[in-house]
Amino acid sequence: MKTKALVLQALEANRGNAVSGEALAEMLAVSRTSVWKAVRELQREGYRISAVQNKGYTLDTDQHMLSECGVRAYLRHADIPVFVERELVSTNNTAKHLASEGAAHGTLIAADFQTGGRGRRGRSFLSPPGTGLYMSMVLRGGIPTQDAVLITSAAAVAVSRAVEKVAGKRLDIKWVNDLYYKGKKCCGILTEAQADLETSNVEFLVVGIGINLLDPPEGWPETLRDVATSVFERGETVDRCQLVAAVADELLDLWAALPDTSFMAEYRDRNIVPGRIVQILQSGIQRTGEALDITDEGHLRVRLADGVEEVLSFGEVSIRLDPT
Repeated sequence: MKTKALVLQALEANRGNAVSGEALAEMLAVSRTSVWKAVRELQREGYRISAVQNKGYTLDTDQHMLSECGVRAYLRHADIPVFVERELVSTNNTAKHLASEGAAHGTLIAADFQTGGRGRRGRSFLSPPGTGLYMSMVLRGGIPTQDAVLITSAAAVAVSRAVEKVAGKRLDIKWVNDLYYKGKKCCGILTEAQADLETSNVEFLVVGIGINLLDPPEGWPETLRDVATSVFERGETVDRCQLVAAVADELLDLWAALPDTSFMAEYRDRNIVPGRIVQILQSGIQRTGEALDITDEGHLRVRLADGVEEVLSFGEVSIRLDPT
């Protein structure tokens, strides 16, 4: 790891407290001049680091730039590969490329913004700079395909837990892969898989997560104004590094526990769909039904207008909630 990254890691670990150049040099086994040059480079990149004579260097407590060092400062699963970029077309695209080249289980990719963020069914996902959390993880383990479909539900629970732990805000879940805050969508999840046809096991999964943390500076486009929202308001502190790490840790924990589905109780508790009248869109046909419950396999059980009950699985349908 370069001196700059090591200096940032040390300052992240002591955020808000001064660390002397001498202490940093001794800690990192480099010269004080190397420390000084690293700090200057970090400052040019936008990091708010103050330098006070006879005290040392202090990383501002309100400094929340997204960085590998910043993520690692909070990450419990310290051995996973972490890649943080300022700009990517899509974190999922990058994750799939790395996975196809053998990227290890748990590989984490995050970006400040995406130029081609995607949701389900090829929909675009607005990903402006400095306002959201955009990340993808590579998951491996050779689990059966029928168990792998649960990872979208697990990811929704992981995001909900992470936001509540880091920010104290409760998110709701809309079956199957959207998260809501105060009645509007704030997060989307896109899971893509590559399967081994001989064993019927999943070779790898890529789970992409996009969270709207702040409203775009120019406001939401008219097409999204009534349906999209952000988790935080302008002026609230948003530590993206801490949140990325918390989501990754929660997701890896849930993945490791599969096929245990005990987390589905929390998925159901947070879900806003059961008990609601829903519009079911399937193969170009729209039907109306009542959402009854969600199974441990992550399927939605509905009662149609004619009284017939059906179980809807991932990838079959999209639903629209009728207003309550």
